[in-house]
Amino acid sequence: MILFITFISGIFMGMTTAPVNAWFLGWVALAPLWVLVIQQEKYFDKFLLGLVWGIGYHGVALFWITGIHPMTWLGVPWLASLAIAIFCWIFITLWGAILVAIWAYLFGVLTPTSFSEKIFSFARVLLGITLWCCLEKIWSLGSLWWTSLSLTQSNYNLVILHLSQLSGPITVTAAIITVNALIGEGFIKAKLQEKKVDFRFSLSPSFFLLPITTFLFFHIVGFSLYNIPLNPDSETALKVGIIQGNIPNEIKFNSTGWYRALEGYTTGYKKLADQSVDAVLTPETALPFLWTNQNNRRFLSFYQAILDKEVVAWVGGYGKQDNNLTNSLFTIDNTGEIFSRYDKIKLVPLGEFIPFNEILGKLIDRLSPLDAHLVPGKTDQIFETPFGKAIVGICYDSAFSQVFQRQTAAGGEFILTAANNAHYSPTMPAQHHAQDVMRAIETDRWAVRATNTGYSGIVDPHGRTIWLSGINTYETYSTTIYRRNTQTLYVKLGDWLTPLLVMGGILIKIIIWSKI
Repeated sequence: MILFITFISGIFMGMTTAPVNAWFLGWVALAPLWVLVIQQEKYFDKFLLGLVWGIGYHGVALFWITGIHPMTWLGVPWLASLAIAIFCWIFITLWGAILVAIWAYLFGVLTPTSFSEKIFSFARVLLGITLWCCLEKIWSLGSLWWTSLSLTQSNYNLVILHLSQLSGPITVTAAIITVNALIGEGFIKAKLQEKKVDFRFSLSPSFFLLPITTFLFFHIVGFSLYNIPLNPDSETALKVGIIQGNIPNEIKFNSTGWYRALEGYTTGYKKLADQSVDAVLTPETALPFLWTNQNNRRFLSFYQAILDKEVVAWVGGYGKQDNNLTNSLFTIDNTGEIFSRYDKIKLVPLGEFIPFNEILGKLIDRLSPLDAHLVPGKTDQIFETPFGKAIVGICYDSAFSQVFQRQTAAGGEFILTAANNAHYSPTMPAQHHAQDVMRAIETDRWAVRATNTGYSGIVDPHGRTIWLSGINTYETYSTTIYRRNTQTLYVKLGDWLTPLLVMGGILIKIIIWSKI
């Protein structure tokens, strides 16, 4: 029964993300795990509870990964494709679930049940928050990273997402854990009171006064940041165009797909150029050619359109790094020359690179539509444009806030993201858009998002979606954004909250040891 309750609460947390978007469940869905972990005496039982909750959360939130099936267009048999999709879903679900299991185990070790009445609830709450934030931080440094607790609030609770301007997405995660922990502590105190006065158990409203007050406090702080005027300046205006090419992956890398892409992007570019845009953004690998080779691009109709219309284009294609390929976004200036280039930093495991390639490479190499493996770009890239520095993210980069924070600190004035989510159900691009909303808020920048099949969009610095495309549609759109040079506390200092929590957690633990 206990495992069932834990699993259901994890599922409720998973329902906070697209397609359900029940963000409000995020403020209560962790509380049952908090209570049950504290009540269990055996460390293995705590670990198991965390694992089950994590399976519920990550399993639901990441179910979209099964959308890679069927991969018959890659030559993978239908049953083998299904097996690969299920394997990927189980693997990434367990990867996230183990994080929760480790949290539950360490939480139990640091706050032993036998001493639970000797320590203040405040100390237990602080230790729980610190552990979770530290583990999320470590997790985000790896290759498999997507379902931070902060994602549960995007893109419907924009007010609370503004806390990320203080210390990044970990600030939102800490707020969610705090409220859930206080609810859990209120429940535990109610149970203790029941034992002391020997009356039938009931939850007094006073036990929830603190979590409700804390919830409101976090939202008031977020609301004050949300209400800061943007004050657009006409001198910083930049009219941009977006082309959503809608090239199915089934044909993207054959002659039919190349012809359709060339025709669609050329037509869209000319249409937007006639609308007097300053620049046009295309999706990730919109034109899958080696753009660093001048002979490859000089005969393309899209390239000839640039020479004719003389409007800057940000083109998704391939670059070369030594003898390897890079997934890149190029600035092609009005003379047709490559003005700048950004190489995707965070490559997709199993799709763009194979972890433990010597062992797994032959088994799952078919997941990638490329003949050669890609190599990641350098972490210190600066993307210059004729309009100033831009902040760039290609597809999976959007999940990693530090990629955007570093570029913003280096002078980036607006965000450009390009993605190709054609091989997934609409749930994935919806979550992807939610990631970009978070990046726009954290950095206080306008974001322009171009995808192959949707959702493309425009997001303002407060996370409001100004325009969102349809799914599996060919679309062009133009609007005006504004370059900004503000510096949020997160942009200036990065994630300062986690080290502060660690210092506080160490201090609390020393105090606990001194009282044992």
